[in-house]
Amino acid sequence: MVINLVFVDASGERREVSSVEGRSLMEAASLSGIPGIDADCGGACACATCQVYVDADWLSRLPPIGESESNMLEFAANRHESSRLACQIKLTPELDGLTVTTPEFQF
Repeated sequence: MVINLVFVDASGERREVSSVEGRSLMEAASLSGIPGIDADCGGACACATCQVYVDADWLSRLPPIGESESNMLEFAANRHESSRLACQIKLTPELDGLTVTTPEFQF
C-alpha cells in the first residue's frame, strides 16, 4: 500500500512524498531526497540525525518510544516533546498523511 507523507522544513516549505508500507520514515525521506534527514547510521538507531518533530495530531497514532530511541534522543540537538527518530517509525496504513517537521540542522 502507498503511504503519503508530508515533510515540512524549518522555513515552512512542505514536501509531499509517497512511500510503501513497511519502510521506515527515514528510508522514505532518504529515498525522496528530503533535506534535514542525515541518517548517519543508516537506520540502526545509533545516532539522532534523523530526528523529526511529529505534528501534534499524529503523536498519539505512533507506537510508544522504545528505550533505544529514547536514549538516542537524549543526544539530539533541539529536542522537543514531539521529537522522534524517523528510523524508528515504520510506515503503516494508519500513518497515511503523517506530517513531520525536520529540524533546521542535525548533530
